[in-house]
Amino acid sequence: MHSIEKVSVHGGHSGQFCNHAKDSLEEIVRAYIEKGFSWIGVTEHAPGLSLELLYTDQREAGFTPEFLFERFGFYMAECRRLQAKYADRITLYAAMEIETYSGYESFVPRLLETFKPDYIVGSVHFVNDINFDYSPDMYDRAAQSVGGVDNLYAAYFDLQYDMIKRLRPAVVGHFDLIRLFDPGYRRRLEQPAIAGKIRRNLELIQTLGLVMDFNLRALAKGADEPYITTSILNQALELDLAVVPGDDSHGLSSVGNYMDEGIGILQKHGFTTDWRKPALLT
Repeated sequence: MHSIEKVSVHGGHSGQFCNHAKDSLEEIVRAYIEKGFSWIGVTEHAPGLSLELLYTDQREAGFTPEFLFERFGFYMAECRRLQAKYADRITLYAAMEIETYSGYESFVPRLLETFKPDYIVGSVHFVNDINFDYSPDMYDRAAQSVGGVDNLYAAYFDLQYDMIKRLRPAVVGHFDLIRLFDPGYRRRLEQPAIAGKIRRNLELIQTLGLVMDFNLRALAKGADEPYITTSILNQALELDLAVVPGDDSHGLSSVGNYMDEGIGILQKHGFTTDWRKPALLT
């Protein structure tokens, strides 16, 4: 009987290098090993570009862009150490989750040149330079800044398209994160103006041969399905896109959570479980 590999294309946030996570990176890597994972991408958040564009929790902690830039260097060094230390037990990728706020077009290439990660996860957590996924209030602020929730979705998928086209991230992170605080997201995603942008983005992912993160953290936050939602998942299957589980773990308590459920959903839809590995940067 074919054994399905446990993998995470988007995981491994640790309290050592992420203010909203817990535990050390080495503890988390050991937990992946103990749970039988064959490979994982450790995908820590990129350092922020400016004080105004830090995550809210980073500003509240008194962090500066300079501190975060230095800390990311320590993160990469620790990833390389752990890659070597545990090479006979698990394949680790030292990756970076990027942002798409003002100035990212030149900032991200600078980060890539400085830190040389194995690959990048292209994510969108900011619309109109507002960190919409931090809280319902921040989500509402972002929506108001662009003229409503419909426009928020449109702006999100436009930002995502621009980011994918510019940077060609090996992994597209939590494709439909914009639905996080919208209980009516299923109907909204079907609106022609929004659906057209989704299809456009999926076709670009197909053209570029990128991997989509099937992000299971949504289940930990009380959602009834992961990111990607069923309607978009059906299109991804139609386009023969590579969809790979990501636990988006933020500490020992979330390593590998909902992996069986996620794999089951992908199998039910007809996706292959011969997981494609992200294309590595050279």
